[in-house]
Amino acid sequence: MILIPLVSGAQTMNDNTLQINKSGDFDIDGKGTAREWGKTDWVSLNPLNVEAAYDTRVKILYSESGMYFLFQNEDEKITATIKEDNADLWHEDVVEVFLWTDEQYPMYFEYELSPLNYELPILIPKVGEDFLGWLPWHYEGDRKTRHMTHIQKDGDTVTGWIAEFFIPYDLLKPLNKVPPQAGTRWRANMYRIDHDKKPRVLFAWQPIVNSFHDHELFGTFEFK
Repeated sequence: MILIPLVSGAQTMNDNTLQINKSGDFDIDGKGTAREWGKTDWVSLNPLNVEAAYDTRVKILYSESGMYFLFQNEDEKITATIKEDNADLWHEDVVEVFLWTDEQYPMYFEYELSPLNYELPILIPKVGEDFLGWLPWHYEGDRKTRHMTHIQKDGDTVTGWIAEFFIPYDLLKPLNKVPPQAGTRWRANMYRIDHDKKPRVLFAWQPIVNSFHDHELFGTFEFK
């Protein structure tokens, strides 16, 4: 969860509708080695507040039981010291996914994962400019995410980090239009924050104006 003033700039963003391919369920290892990832293409996240930054790419799949995400983050320095779940992870390096399943209601799910594999899953009701996340209750069994990360190195030199995670539909209840079917459309956005330099670099799939919580500006996931 983050609220940040963004510097406007001429950025070429991806098309605002992304086709999400279906797969079977699979194990994750934090390195994206599962064969199912070959069923979809990479999508680039673009820097919002600088002219050039690290390459950041994402793959997405959906199954009968949930959503799979794979982030490949080019990097030269890992800024991550927090070693607990449900903390303010956005103050350090992090990737984030926002899922707004039904535009009738200003309520969406936010997921954050750090390079050290600590997570923040929250449901956010947003009324006007006010928003506050609610942590899941009975977060266990089929409601729990699966997540793993991997820090990439060339010898002793950091070259990037990978975040791979699975969000079960059971965790998204009681949001509407869950689970998705072929033809279902959700609004969504994907982000990364990198703290190598000041100001920190903000990445997004779709451009925003005031904060990562500009849900009206989210793109669209269309499930195939």
